[in-house]
Amino acid sequence: MGEIPDSPSADIRQKLHLAIVGCGRACKFFIEHLETSDFPYVDIQIVGVCDIDPDAQGMIAARKKGIFTTSDFRDLFHLERLDSIMELTGQRHVLLQLIQQCPAGVGVVDHNISRLMRSLFFAGHRLRAIEQELLAQKMSSDFLIRHSNAAIAVLNTDFTIMEANECYLKMVKKTKADVIGAHCYRVHRGFEAPCPHAAPSLSCPMMETLRTGKSAHVIQEFSTSGVETTYDNIVTYPLKDRNGRILRIIEIWRDITKEIASRWETRVKQIQADVNRLVQEDRMISLGKLVASCVHEINNPIQGMMMFTGLMQDMLQKGTFCSDDRVEFHHFLSLMATELERCGNIVSGLLSFSRQAPNEFRDTDLNEVMDAVLMLTKHKMEMMNIHCELDLSQKPLIINGDSNRLQQCLLNLVFNAIEAMPSGGSLHMANRRLPSKKMAIIEIEDSGEGIEEKNLDHLFDPFFTTKEEGQGTGLGLSIVHGVVKMHRGDIQVKSRPGGGSKFTIRFPLVKL
Repeated sequence: MGEIPDSPSADIRQKLHLAIVGCGRACKFFIEHLETSDFPYVDIQIVGVCDIDPDAQGMIAARKKGIFTTSDFRDLFHLERLDSIMELTGQRHVLLQLIQQCPAGVGVVDHNISRLMRSLFFAGHRLRAIEQELLAQKMSSDFLIRHSNAAIAVLNTDFTIMEANECYLKMVKKTKADVIGAHCYRVHRGFEAPCPHAAPSLSCPMMETLRTGKSAHVIQEFSTSGVETTYDNIVTYPLKDRNGRILRIIEIWRDITKEIASRWETRVKQIQADVNRLVQEDRMISLGKLVASCVHEINNPIQGMMMFTGLMQDMLQKGTFCSDDRVEFHHFLSLMATELERCGNIVSGLLSFSRQAPNEFRDTDLNEVMDAVLMLTKHKMEMMNIHCELDLSQKPLIINGDSNRLQQCLLNLVFNAIEAMPSGGSLHMANRRLPSKKMAIIEIEDSGEGIEEKNLDHLFDPFFTTKEEGQGTGLGLSIVHGVVKMHRGDIQVKSRPGGGSKFTIRFPLVKL
């Protein structure tokens, strides 16, 4: 038996010449649609129609198309080409007359068969519409897959690759012949089993989709030639039949290496900006504490200068200057210059400390840093009845550092010590060179309240504080720790409740 062709040609299709008796809506339908329908293997042509009403819908439609019309069905028997007559009146006696009088070789189709033909006609049209829709969808999907900038592969449920676009082939650096029919895990990583089985640390979105029936995605890391590392976002989508069974899986790959790098750089910059902002906020808090004490310290020399100015004005008003007056006048000027220099140093120190500037690492003498810290805080310590002893190295201790950051670091430690001695006490600040001569050490020791042992491990954690709410941010010591690490140093603390605290910082010295 020969094979039946998928799409019959016009030569194979059989012609059927049909006449219709009963020209209502059904007749009009067949006239308008039947001759133009694409039935496989049969070409239906309407050659004549009959109805006693010349204005029936089917009669009007037939006349417009040039089809033979009559009011007597017997006239249809004389048509040269007639294979069948379709009875659409639905009247039994008309059907019987047709059967009895119909010439030999001409078939009679009743109205019931006509309804079936109409149903088949609509079914055929729906089927063709569905086929065309599926064809359009396939063409669209093929176009999207082949022209997409993403790497796309269509996988069978056994992990074999059914189809792949050019981007996918470029990504795996293989030809289409190498990829089609091969297992995806072998194409990508050279494994002999699905990725999670060969390497448990890897996740497979396809296995997740097979398990859940839903879309899945993972980010996988790939190393090329052991040097360059790339990151791919892999998304899988299931293709299911009407029963929900997964037939195939579409896998889409997108290289997100540059995107991750860009996001990481942006995040790093944001973190750096946040850290700088926190450091500056901490500096302004310290500055507020300094200003509160320095206002009193500046006020004293101003009052002294006002007194000296009054005395000098009285001397000038006398009109005569003796030698003793001249000596005393010079003495007053010298004292005023000293007081002005003192005020200038205090204001310069405050301005320098408040300035927000980028890190500037240069050779820095720890003696000068500690002198500046003492100058800014000594008046506050005097007001708090705290005796401060400064013991500096006789020789410069030069490290590579940012004097502004180092100053802030030590100020935080001094302020903590002052707050730990609300009723007064003693503070010892010292620095020296370690015997190895490669490290400098700074010690800040107070006689304050001390720190409980349970808090020592969290002392340098950001936002950790033992103060009451509103009394501190918990950033001071974390910034101290950050500045020390920034200068390649380390910091240690020893303390016990009621026995004071001692902070020890070590910095590497610059080779001179």
